[in-house]
Amino acid sequence: MNRYPSPNCGERRGGARPDLIVIHYTAMPTAAAARVRLCDPAHEVSAHWLISEQGGAEPLVDEALRAWHAGAGQWGDVTDVNSRSIGIELANSGSAPFPEVQMATLERVLGDVMGRWAIAPARVIGHSDMAPARKSDPGPRFDWRRLARAGLSVWPEVGPEVGPDATRSGGRLVAFRDHARRFGYPDVDDGLLLQAFRLRFRPWAEGPLDVVDAALAEDLARRFPVDGFA
Repeated sequence: MNRYPSPNCGERRGGARPDLIVIHYTAMPTAAAARVRLCDPAHEVSAHWLISEQGGAEPLVDEALRAWHAGAGQWGDVTDVNSRSIGIELANSGSAPFPEVQMATLERVLGDVMGRWAIAPARVIGHSDMAPARKSDPGPRFDWRRLARAGLSVWPEVGPEVGPDATRSGGRLVAFRDHARRFGYPDVDDGLLLQAFRLRFRPWAEGPLDVVDAALAEDLARRFPVDGFA
């Protein structure tokens, strides 16, 4: 059996090493169907890892190579995300919960990948983070906070004085865009930026930008500035 069955890959451009991990959902009925697509040269898509609903983890592309999972997008100053990332696909329709056994396997795989490539928790992102105009995976049902508690991603913190009824003042709302970009989000219009930010950190939130969004973005920018913003 071929250890890396997907032919959809190539050399990382410019001698790049992976320093990002991008998490996806497959948006397909089963892991088997996703595997067929990710290994089919006609579809020109792939990922380094596929994790099934039952918790099986299969390497599809050698991590040293450039898989074709991210497409157009940006995180910080990285515009060729494929050359700088490891892609992990979770078998999920996009609307279903992620089973405990699948999340447990993801945690194991993430820990191993982060250790191999010295990737920091702040550089574990979703497809929707780097491509807000095109993508929504891993979606509102994905448990980012769980990963952060395990040291495998990051989560914002705000003080008890910041709540949904807090005063909309103090310049925080004006600074939301700058703080979100300092954390890593790309330069997209305000509506898409807020949508992507909330999809990851406040998927239940509705309405216009508020002081809670602003405070969360400010905290992330302060503790986890991306690339040249440090």
